[in-house]
Amino acid sequence: MLLKVGELAKKSGMTVRTLHHYDAIGLLTPSARADNGYRLYNRDDIARLHRIQALRGFGLSLADIGAYLTRPDTSLAELIARQIDMLDREVERAMRLRARLHDLHGMLMDGREPELADWLNTLELMTMFDRYFSQEELDRMPMYRKSQTQQSEWPELVAEVRALMDAGAPPADARARALADRWMTLLARDTNNDPRLLAKLNRMHDNEPSMQASIGISPELRDYVIRSFSETKMAIYERYLSAQEYRFLRESYGKRAMEWPELMADVRDAIDAGATPESERGQGLARRWMELFRSYAGDDPKTHAKIREALQREPELMKGSWADESLLAFVREAVRELAGVR
Repeated sequence: MLLKVGELAKKSGMTVRTLHHYDAIGLLTPSARADNGYRLYNRDDIARLHRIQALRGFGLSLADIGAYLTRPDTSLAELIARQIDMLDREVERAMRLRARLHDLHGMLMDGREPELADWLNTLELMTMFDRYFSQEELDRMPMYRKSQTQQSEWPELVAEVRALMDAGAPPADARARALADRWMTLLARDTNNDPRLLAKLNRMHDNEPSMQASIGISPELRDYVIRSFSETKMAIYERYLSAQEYRFLRESYGKRAMEWPELMADVRDAIDAGATPESERGQGLARRWMELFRSYAGDDPKTHAKIREALQREPELMKGSWADESLLAFVREAVRELAGVR
């Protein structure tokens, strides 16, 4: 069966102009022409059009789609499976949003007046969570479950930290350090002490200015908490290092702090996938780990030994690290393998 361009446009829900454009750029050229010059599309052409539209749905540009379709291994079945998976996720998100709106509607119909602005802010935040986390991740994330009932200690804590920061208290202030300790304790609890959930939460915070505005955690406030939390660790490290070593550590410690959750998330994924420390994946993680470690410890093995001694002797240094013993054991073995120590 052959279809004219107008028939294909009508059946596919596209415009004739779009199909002409695809033809002009060589993305979808009809396989036949009628005697009068009309474009005629066969089954293979329509299958290719499905690939094109599927890839557009995944966000690819027309140039990228053209390059992708030149590959010999472009499977239509695989693309359709990916489309189904994407639509399933969209349906799940839509159903969760519908349930929340239904609850709000019921409250209003019963004459109960919620704080509408607060309720809608929470609704917006929960929709953001849906974009960044799978349902399985949300189910084991206390922070998300608490957002649904608005029973969280976070608003009070954020207000306390902001008041202290706005008052000009330095990060080393004992009050700031105490609040930072509470902050990290709550954050570990509300991310289930899983670095993967923390890494995604950080990405959501960085990418969503409206989230920062809704919860009151600006980048400046988050940096203030990280620096305050580091001050407690600095006081411990100072006992183990020379003045020169400590000065370098203090200047460098927090500069790449936000990279650690991502790295630990990748280590946790590797462990769950069954990767071994000596595997290519394990060794790549070890190289990344050592590169981050050297960013604040320097390159002197003697300094490294002092910092490792402190980590072994001082449990407080591991607080708020999202690293459990299984993760650390994997990294230690991978680093030993990398260094050729058996």
